[in-house]
Amino acid sequence: TMSGEEEPRSYYVGVDVGTGSVRAALVDQRGVLLAFADQPIKKWEPQFNHHEQSSEDIWAACCVVTKKVVQGIDLNQIRGLGFDATCSLVVLDKQFRPLPVNHEGDSHRNVIMWLDHRAVSQVHRINETKHSVLQYVGGMMSVEMQAPKLLWLKENLRETCWDKAGHFFDLPDFLSWKATGVTARSLCSLVCKWTYSAEKGWDDSFWKMIGLEDFVADNYNKIGNQVLPPGTSLGSGLTPEAAKELGLRPGVPVAASLIDAHAGGLGVIGADVRGHGLICEGQPVTSRLAVICGTSSCHMGISKDPIFVPGVWGPYFSAMVPGFWLNEGGQSVTGKLIDHLVQGHPAFPELQAKATARCQSIYAYLNSHLDLIKKAEPVGFLTVDLHVWPDFHGNRSPLADLTLKGMVTGLKLSQDLDDLAILYLATVQAIAFGTRFIIEAMEAAGHSISTLFLCGGLSKNPLFVQMHADITGMSVVLSKEVESVLVGAAILGACASGDFTSVQEAMARMSKVGKVVFPRLEDKKYYDKKYQVFLKLVEHQKEYSAIMSGD
Repeated sequence: TMSGEEEPRSYYVGVDVGTGSVRAALVDQRGVLLAFADQPIKKWEPQFNHHEQSSEDIWAACCVVTKKVVQGIDLNQIRGLGFDATCSLVVLDKQFRPLPVNHEGDSHRNVIMWLDHRAVSQVHRINETKHSVLQYVGGMMSVEMQAPKLLWLKENLRETCWDKAGHFFDLPDFLSWKATGVTARSLCSLVCKWTYSAEKGWDDSFWKMIGLEDFVADNYNKIGNQVLPPGTSLGSGLTPEAAKELGLRPGVPVAASLIDAHAGGLGVIGADVRGHGLICEGQPVTSRLAVICGTSSCHMGISKDPIFVPGVWGPYFSAMVPGFWLNEGGQSVTGKLIDHLVQGHPAFPELQAKATARCQSIYAYLNSHLDLIKKAEPVGFLTVDLHVWPDFHGNRSPLADLTLKGMVTGLKLSQDLDDLAILYLATVQAIAFGTRFIIEAMEAAGHSISTLFLCGGLSKNPLFVQMHADITGMSVVLSKEVESVLVGAAILGACASGDFTSVQEAMARMSKVGKVVFPRLEDKKYYDKKYQVFLKLVEHQKEYSAIMSGD
């Protein structure tokens, strides 16, 4: 029974629009996830490197999942709503109707997805300008950012799309507009993906230089001229129309949104770590690195003053935690690479059969198989003569070189389950060495990092977590709530509600430490040697291509 003293429960809804699905959660003021729902969304690939979605389809999915998680709850106790989403580009006309981003003229498909690589020639020309805004993206803009995609639309779909366009939204900002009718943008999207500066605003000379002077002429009306820090309450909250569609009451506060990886960072980086014996307990939050690891991985570090790290995006002011500068490193393929190497191995069918027979996931089975074959040595030592360079999809950080390829050295004629398990181990280690490589670049530029905070799908794999601890020599903190991205979105809703005085207070109250994994320092010498080999691999790869392109 409820005792009279207990505070009434406050609930917040977090909505996360990922690449393939929309997920929602109901979260209470202590950060506990009470209900969860997900719904797939459609994707189209009309031609190679063109990836599209529909904003109407995405919004409909948001409505389905939100209605599900608030079922049976007193709607008066739902105090705030937060959205996060992939940084995809949404195109609407002057009446806010969808416009086609494709040659087929299908206006239902009005979203260029984040992972779309159609704008290669455009980004190349943008980078050739060497404009000063590029120093905030590690010196090189990515083909996945918005400026090259906007230029592509102007050059390729002038009549059907560009000339009719009234609004270009980053997907997280589209969602908050749809919920509130407020077109204000979040600093997160505009600073990270659109070259906006939190202090100076838009840079007219950049847009003119790349051939998009159209935006300057109408005072940036189409891409946003009112910009707010994430978590800020928008307008008068939910409009009656949106409230009806979402199954909530009108007027519920809605927060300025975040990009999905940044919501994951927000969900873990501010956790209250007291009592876990962690070195970062007495250190500022800037000593923490949030690693959001799924299909690909993002490395989020914050600092009080701006730090420029070659090959690492940022510094972005207030793009994740208000008042702090964000640097964002990344690895293009991590979870996807592990799947690729494991599923492509001749012993994969045998692995699948054995894992199924034991009612285990293939990765749980591989982890226990490694324990079986390691004999007296620590498990990590099984890869003494097998080394992997993991850039099968180019390198995002810290080398920013899309031309790099993957490498494996130490292959034998046998290809049984033992070989598969050891290749899997070497791949996991390579990803962890990639994280160490990024951390060293950040520290050389002025960050000082002592502790890793992991979330995302791969953080559920104990081998992946232990290897990150052992190889970086740092403790790894795992959140109590696995769905850190949804907690991050709910934290935004909690900030908008006014129930917390700041994002920092909401983070400390709503993100909890689940488990701490310490590094096995006795294995350090072995991993330092492996890391030397790791760096040699890429050095050699560059030598090979120099030989091949020589006379």
